Amino acid sequence: MAVTTGAAAPDFTLAKDGGGTLCLKELHGKAAVLFFYPKDDTTGCTMEAKDFSDRAGDFEKLGAVIAGVSPDSIKSHEKFKAKHGLSVALLSDETKQTIASYGLWVEKSMYGRKYMGVERTTLLLDPAGKITKVWEKVKVPGHAEEVLEAVRLLKAGLTG
Repeated sequence: MAVTTGAAAPDFTLAKDGGGTLCLKELHGKAAVLFFYPKDDTTGCTMEAKDFSDRAGDFEKLGAVIAGVSPDSIKSHEKFKAKHGLSVALLSDETKQTIASYGLWVEKSMYGRKYMGVERTTLLLDPAGKITKVWEKVKVPGHAEEVLEAVRLLKAGLTG
């Protein structure tokens, strides 16, 4: 079951690059952007993570937290961040439990072959942990800017 606008975000505690964990409770009181992506160091995922990193300061000025979530290991995340100079937090969900709880562990198809993978999706959570916007099957070009604009609207109280 995929998450929907207006629903409470499913709870999670995930390992974070650089050590420690991040849990949903820690995001309460702030706007939060969670971008779920399939794999470190692939073309689309790299572009998405770089775009969010390039705008991290703008999100921060608005009091928003950004975190990327994928099934890759912390070791993979740390190599990915170092290679591309990424500044956003990357969370590891190797068990895929959190990704599945958000309804984003789905059957995909490439060249006629079916497999399970992460549906590239971004969520905007309000300070109460409610999902205010869902971007499904994200197309990366221009996406980070679109999400930043939605955070601006949320902060201005114009969403709904």
